[in-house]
Amino acid sequence: MVFLGTGCSNPTSERNLSATALRFMGQWMLFDCPEGTQRQMMKSNVSYMKVKYIFFSHFHADHFLGFPGLVATMSMHERDYPLHIFGPKGTEERIKRSLNLGLMRKDFEINVTELKRTGKIVSEEFFEVTAFPLKHEVPCLGYSFKENDKDGEFQRAKALKLLPEGPLWGKLQKGQAVKWRGKTIEPEQVMDYTKGKKGRKVSVVMDTLPSSSYYDYIEDSDVLVHESAFADKFEQRAKETKHSTARQAARVAVETNAKKLVLTHISPRHKKNSELENEARQEFADVVVAEDLMKMTL
Repeated sequence: MVFLGTGCSNPTSERNLSATALRFMGQWMLFDCPEGTQRQMMKSNVSYMKVKYIFFSHFHADHFLGFPGLVATMSMHERDYPLHIFGPKGTEERIKRSLNLGLMRKDFEINVTELKRTGKIVSEEFFEVTAFPLKHEVPCLGYSFKENDKDGEFQRAKALKLLPEGPLWGKLQKGQAVKWRGKTIEPEQVMDYTKGKKGRKVSVVMDTLPSSSYYDYIEDSDVLVHESAFADKFEQRAKETKHSTARQAARVAVETNAKKLVLTHISPRHKKNSELENEARQEFADVVVAEDLMKMTL
């Protein structure tokens, strides 16, 4: 994971606007794309040519205005494979207008999915992405990336003694019994389930009033990236603008059994991390306030 920007409302000399990039098996996913994002990508060696998915939380300016420029750069570098865009109600029209505004020529396909319902939105061989509703001033979504669980380890030597290599191996690995030469072969005969592994999970929660309505979606996150625009002394302002405080984000982490909490989307009011981090640590131990270009490996 790379935190390309960690601020909110307007960029500062220390913080670009909030965007998070995640790399898995060589491909990048981008969560929001505010102004300055592509320059941050260049600084941190995030390949904009390898971005397959962009997930927009909502369309306030500080989450979106970097998109047209990013597409222009992709086109100038002769990208020739699709880019997949997901977002809440209004996504399709805003994407269309932003590209028309710049009179840009694009030589690659952009597939836009406007999410009229939440739940699983991407399902690939090794991972899935889920979208869930947040409580903000406009339609807004959070996202969870989940690596598929590994049920166990396939034991090739044992399998070869029972049947030749082929499509039936795949069924056994998926937990399905198969028949070969009149005999039924059970998955347990070729799988070592003691070597199973739970897939890693990263949840990204942007602008929202904290609410139990999204708890089920982010349960058991290895990393919970949660907006925390304000400290306790600005709690009323957070409520008025439908944002979260650092302490509230920490309570979300506790109640959803997160392993690690990363605070981001920090208001320009807060010049030092210590105030937000200290308030969050009173509720949840493993907290870090994200800095621009900070990297994290799971």
